[in-house]
Amino acid sequence: MLTNKQLIELESLQSICETGNNYELKLNWDMLRTREGTEVNDFFHYENGVLVGFLGLYVFGNKAEICGMVHPQFQRKGIFTNLLSKAIQVCVERQYEEILLNAPANSNTGKKFLYSITCNYAFTEYQMKWLETELIEDKDIRIRPSVSAADLQLEIQLDVSCFGFSGAEAVDYNNRIRRENDQQFNIIEFAGEAVGKIRVSHEGNDAWIYGFAVLPEHQGIGIGRKALKKIVLEEHKRGNSIFLEVEATNAHALKLYESSGFQSFHAQDYYRYYRNNK
Repeated sequence: MLTNKQLIELESLQSICETGNNYELKLNWDMLRTREGTEVNDFFHYENGVLVGFLGLYVFGNKAEICGMVHPQFQRKGIFTNLLSKAIQVCVERQYEEILLNAPANSNTGKKFLYSITCNYAFTEYQMKWLETELIEDKDIRIRPSVSAADLQLEIQLDVSCFGFSGAEAVDYNNRIRRENDQQFNIIEFAGEAVGKIRVSHEGNDAWIYGFAVLPEHQGIGIGRKALKKIVLEEHKRGNSIFLEVEATNAHALKLYESSGFQSFHAQDYYRYYRNNK
């Protein structure tokens, strides 16, 4: 569990690393603020009592994502290599099936490091922001809070069928994110039947959409588009700015979001790490 002092140090280091650069580091602050004390997922490097290097490990089912940073004045000193070595050891011990390293698409120093360890490019993830667009709300879609055991079971089922989680991983993941105080869990209903889910995380006046999925047997008939419009309109009425993330490999989702008024403003490149580093 991270202390308030560590969180403040991380915010300061991130600001230093991003200053003068046209990118944002994806440190998954919602997860950093709700770390549990049972696992080691964060690695720090201090020089004379000052935090100059950090690496975070973020777990999504059987997949681990890694992102970190080093103070510009302390780069090329082996700090990140040492932090990454410790994180990879943890990933191997926990037997994650996939390890992804994340760097902003515009980060030259990040790319140089990734090329030095011969990772393979996997995909690009775009952060998108909704620009006010005229949307007409559909009345045949209902979005309501997830409140029951049956709702939770549906969300677990969706993570298995739509996001590739195993059953046990989906249970563990859903139990964990429910401990995050800023999360709003919603069920999508169509024709009176629960068919999907959409989660919204709030930070100030920013609303981020996550975990958006519809059961495969109900896909292809516009439910997803209607649900997205409904949640966007609700957040817009509350005065919130609306954001989401999507992989470039998911062409259908990318087209859906763009046609609903979302535009990309940052990109994160992901590289697949192989344990034998080949």
